[in-house]
Amino acid sequence: MPFTSFSAALSALNANATAVDVVGNNLANLSTPGFKASVVSFRDLVTESLGAGLGETQVGFGTARPLTVRQFTQGALQASSGVLDAAIQGDGFFVLKDNAGAQLFTRAGNFQVDAAGHLLSGSKERVQGWTEVNGVLNVNGPTGDINIPIGSLQAPVATTGFSADMNLNAAAVVASTNASFSTPIEVVDSLGTSHVLTVAFNKTAGGTWDYSVSIPGEDLTTGTPGTPTVLTTGTINFDQNGLLTTPPASGGPVAISATGLTDGAADLNVNWNLYDANGQARLTQFAQISAVSANEQNGLPAAQLVRVGLSDGGQILAQYSNGQQKVVGQVAMGSVRNPESLIAVGNNNYQASALTALPAIGAPDTGGRGKILGGAIEASTVDIAKEFTNLIVYQRGYEANSKVIQTADQLSQTTINLIR
Repeated sequence: MPFTSFSAALSALNANATAVDVVGNNLANLSTPGFKASVVSFRDLVTESLGAGLGETQVGFGTARPLTVRQFTQGALQASSGVLDAAIQGDGFFVLKDNAGAQLFTRAGNFQVDAAGHLLSGSKERVQGWTEVNGVLNVNGPTGDINIPIGSLQAPVATTGFSADMNLNAAAVVASTNASFSTPIEVVDSLGTSHVLTVAFNKTAGGTWDYSVSIPGEDLTTGTPGTPTVLTTGTINFDQNGLLTTPPASGGPVAISATGLTDGAADLNVNWNLYDANGQARLTQFAQISAVSANEQNGLPAAQLVRVGLSDGGQILAQYSNGQQKVVGQVAMGSVRNPESLIAVGNNNYQASALTALPAIGAPDTGGRGKILGGAIEASTVDIAKEFTNLIVYQRGYEANSKVIQTADQLSQTTINLIR
């Protein structure tokens, strides 16, 4: 009997030592982003029946090597100052590819960008998703490395339309100083050069104003430097309620053309939109000082990439020096039905095992996958109080079984002495 006690107690020592190792690893990763704590599951070995009582007296052979199960519970979401940091709320993983092309999974979203513009995990694996190609981001296509246009120059966009919300003073007296009003509108040509158009108004009757649109003479090859070149003229009318009636009654724009630009750009063909998308006139004539309340144009000069950030939903946003933002990428997520079967391979990464179900990869917040939150990091799920409690239990178990070995040794010595 003492010899069975030896083996049973030794197996318990090994099992409790493994359990202490698991607790130590959990505590070591208390601050590791996205870390999932493991728990130890003990199991007994086959028992031995003594005598002929059909199992009335059974003595076990101890405990087998314990199983470790990683618990993929939701970790706390902590705000982060990293513009590319992301956290998953719900089920799923970020999908990575290592240098050998192996597929990895992680919950750690502390991303960064390398010199080539690849979006990388904290351990330098390539984050998988979709990248914009020719202005199109197709999240229904196959995933691949996310490439960010680092250092790229955004091509200019020529102005094709502008508008100005303004009021012309109904109390202005014809031929008086307040009967004239003008406002500048900055537009952009095909090379990204800015030109200032001047829209001028002159009251000619009670509800009638003449307008003209001009461009600096030095901007045109046929112009005279220092003298504005008039591009178009016309007349607008207001009714007795101060509402615009003409032109045009149909709500169409006023076409403006500037040919022969000195910088060699294509001719400017711009529409002055007097009405908004709902057909409401942008110009009024009320007894208030003539003034512009808002103006806009749809041209953009050439611009450098200023910064890249990750927003909610896993979208990669690029901000340019002209103030424009555009989506240049989308982070993918993978859903695994049995995540406990994944194998931890270090660096906060997991790899599929032979027991792992085929991962379902797609966009966040679809197909049962969780949400991606930008500007956040998922904290470790290690509970320090629980781990210290487990540590005490495993320590006491180790000490108790070492006492069993000492007792079994004493019994063995006593039995040997009886023979003598």
